[in-house]
Amino acid sequence: MSEVPVLIQEPTILDQPEHRFPLDLGTRIPKIRQLFHAATNSQWDPRTVVPWDQLDISRYTDEQLFAAREYWSRRAWAEYGAISESPAILIRFAQERHEPDLQLFFTIRSQEEARHAEVCYLMADKLGGYIEEPITKKYEQSVSTHGVRKMALDPESSLDGLVAALVCAAEEVAFDAFKHLVDITEDPVAKAVTAAIMRDEVRHCAFGWYYMDYRIGSLNPDEIAKVEAAVITMIEKVELNGYHNSWLAPSSPAADAEVRADVLTHEAGLGASIEELEKPVFIETIQRLRRRMEPWGVNLPTFHHPKLGAV
Repeated sequence: MSEVPVLIQEPTILDQPEHRFPLDLGTRIPKIRQLFHAATNSQWDPRTVVPWDQLDISRYTDEQLFAAREYWSRRAWAEYGAISESPAILIRFAQERHEPDLQLFFTIRSQEEARHAEVCYLMADKLGGYIEEPITKKYEQSVSTHGVRKMALDPESSLDGLVAALVCAAEEVAFDAFKHLVDITEDPVAKAVTAAIMRDEVRHCAFGWYYMDYRIGSLNPDEIAKVEAAVITMIEKVELNGYHNSWLAPSSPAADAEVRADVLTHEAGLGASIEELEKPVFIETIQRLRRRMEPWGVNLPTFHHPKLGAV
C-alpha cells in the first residue's frame, strides 16, 4: 500500500501559540470604535433595501442584458475575495493583540463584504442569471483575489502595509469608483445597488486612515518603507492591472471583451462606466493618495500606464 504524501507548508500565524486571553474589550481608538457602532446601526438586507420590483428588463436588448450580467457577476467575484480577506486580517489583529476596536470593526467588515457580494449576485441574477466565472478565462488574472488572505496569515508580512495597501489604497479606489457610478447610473435599481455599497465603503476607507494615522507615529523607517512598498505593489500590480477598472487590464482579446461588456452596460444605464469617464476619477484618486500619505513618510512614485501616461 503506497504512503500518502505529506505536504510541507510554510508556517503561518495559525501555528503560533494562543495569546487571545484574557480578552480586552476596552476602547483604545475612539474613532474606530465609533465606526464599529455606526456599522452596527447601518445594517441592510440586500433583498429588501433595493427596489427590485422597479427593474424592468424589457427596456433592454439581449446584448445589453448579457453584458450587464457579466459586469455585475464580475463585481460579485471581487467581493467574494474580500469576504475571505477580512477574517484573515481579523485573526492577525487578534493574534498580535492589537487594539480591540480593530477586531470589532473587522467582524462587521466581513459581514458587509458578504452583503456586497450578495447584492451584486442578485443584480446579475435578476438581469438574466449570475455568471460563475469570466467568459474569457484569460481575464481571471485581472479580477482574481490579490493575495491579501495569504499575506495576512504570514507572520513575516507587514500588517500595517496590508492595511495601507488594501484599505487606504484599494478601498479608496473602490469608493471613488462607486461614488462615480452613483452619479452616472440611470436605472433606479442599479443606482440603488451602487449607493448601498458606497455607504459601507465610506466606513471602510475611514477605518484605514484612522488606523494608519494612529499607527504611523510608532513605526520606524524600515517599517514605513514596508508600508510604502506594499502600497506601490497594490497600485502597480493590482489596480493598474484592471482589478477595479477593466480598461486598465493589459490589452488582449479577453480584456477587450470585458471592456465591451462595460461599454454596453454603461450605455444601458445599468451600472458600469467607461474609460473616458473613469480615467479622471482614477487619476484623482492616485494623486489624493500620494498627498495623503506623504506626511507619513510614504512617498509614492510616478506611476506609468499606456492608457494613463504618467500619474
